[in-house]
Amino acid sequence: MAKTPNYVHKPRKRFGQNFLHDDQIIQRIVRAINPKPNDHLVEIGPGQGALTQYLVPQCAQIDVIELDRDLIPMLQAMFSQHLHFSIHQGDALKIDFSQLKNEHPLRVVGNLPYNISTPLLFHLFNFRHLISDMHFMLQKEVVERLAANPGENAYGRLSVMAQYFCKIDNLFIVKPGAFKPAPKVDSAIVRLIPHQSLPYPANDLHLFERVVRSAFNMRRKTLRNALKGMISAEVLTTLGINPSIRAEKLSLAEFVAITNAIESQQSIKLAEDSNSPQDN
Repeated sequence: MAKTPNYVHKPRKRFGQNFLHDDQIIQRIVRAINPKPNDHLVEIGPGQGALTQYLVPQCAQIDVIELDRDLIPMLQAMFSQHLHFSIHQGDALKIDFSQLKNEHPLRVVGNLPYNISTPLLFHLFNFRHLISDMHFMLQKEVVERLAANPGENAYGRLSVMAQYFCKIDNLFIVKPGAFKPAPKVDSAIVRLIPHQSLPYPANDLHLFERVVRSAFNMRRKTLRNALKGMISAEVLTTLGINPSIRAEKLSLAEFVAITNAIESQQSIKLAEDSNSPQDN
């Protein structure tokens, strides 16, 4: 296990830094990740290396992405003797994860700052074909939203979009005392496994995103009103969907069915327009 150098680093609020120090929790996270000798791990936000020190000896390659420049010397001192260890100083939101890929799929892990967790997840979904799984420490409420089922209070746009791309497992809660400084909220560990084959593929992903966003923009609106101008109540009914229910009652499969019905209507109209006589 790497020995932590005598660096003094004060956690920075602007980076959302809460450093994990509870070794029992760290070991539990490592067991959940279950790193293997051929794995290529990518750790986002290694901080002071609390988790990294247990991952480095157990994998074939590990890339860590750290935004805080002042933490780089500490991480280099702890791990640079390992030839399969690489540091990338920068913002994970701007990282092209395809540049890290080698012959093995990526396994992504991290204790994500609460302020960037959702946009970072959406960024990673763009590289899902390169990733075998992801294990993250997130605010408990975010994990609950990711894993929520239709009809539950936490169910929303994030639930639908994340479950479109990944299988979600809410693993366990981590209390504030596991961190220094202690955050004001509980955290949780979540596992996301990108679908090798989408269970409910949308014909137009951008349209699917727009449908989901529109449906949840005003949660109190019925589907008839939330999707007005996109799909009629009559078409919703033919899909077996009640136009008077709200978005939080719809399953992922139903959101995709609505999207594909809209896309089909748009394709028919486009074909009709292209075949109509042109004015001289």
